[in-house]
Amino acid sequence: MRQLAWMVAAIPMLFGIAADAAAAKGEAAVEIKGIWRQGELIIGQVAAGSQVAFKGKPIRVGDDGHFVIGLDRDEEGEPRLEVRTADGRTHAESHRIAPRTYSIQKLTLPPDKVNPPPEVTARIERETQLARKARMIDSPRDDYETAFAWPATGRISGVYGSQRILNGEKKQPHYGVDVAVPTGTPVRAPAGGIVTLAEPDLYYTGGTLMIDHGHGLTSAFLHLSQLQAKVGDAVKQGDVIALSGASGRATGPHLDWRISWLDARVDPQRLVPPMVADPSDKSNKNPR
Repeated sequence: MRQLAWMVAAIPMLFGIAADAAAAKGEAAVEIKGIWRQGELIIGQVAAGSQVAFKGKPIRVGDDGHFVIGLDRDEEGEPRLEVRTADGRTHAESHRIAPRTYSIQKLTLPPDKVNPPPEVTARIERETQLARKARMIDSPRDDYETAFAWPATGRISGVYGSQRILNGEKKQPHYGVDVAVPTGTPVRAPAGGIVTLAEPDLYYTGGTLMIDHGHGLTSAFLHLSQLQAKVGDAVKQGDVIALSGASGRATGPHLDWRISWLDARVDPQRLVPPMVADPSDKSNKNPR
């Protein structure tokens, strides 16, 4: 079993139910590491062979008892977590999701810059479904258990959760972290996994590559100038998988790195240590 070093270092354990105390009550033991807050990744552990459900839906539990839960940008309420062990013990708990404050920017632009032309609507829909199919892969891989590393380093120029209101119309929030780097900068795998999507020219995201880290956790790398891995490739942390760029709907060179747990978008910066920006970096100031 791998130690969840990145969770221990970056996120405090809010509570844990000791196995002996749980057994005394006839309950299943569950240990949770993470913060019940929008955009967070929760790692849990239960006895091997247990079943876990979140919000009424079963989720994958590894042979070592680990499971993953991703909290979306707009997650709210008090979602319920349920556990049933192989010997029939059960446990249920609910947690209030703490909200976050996101940066909202209002802009007025020419109409043709706000929405794509009608002739590309069908293309966008096809590409959206292609990316969603890759995000929804729920494999038994356990690469997510290792400490994640930054796929590129540079000035952070866009953050998770921010949103633009263009001509009064709310646009899709930004679900990743932008790192302003010159075109051609190596992009490295932040953790091991399998490449599940490698597309050189999607309408919005340009060169796009996705990696399955296991249990529904997926990294996506957008606006790439060159792909250096293909679908089905097994990659290790630190492998060069692509080169950064400004392809798709981007106004300048940068890397847009995103993390999803199935359909939930989580904040990549919560998986890695803080990155000290290089004050000499003069790369694009507005990569989105």
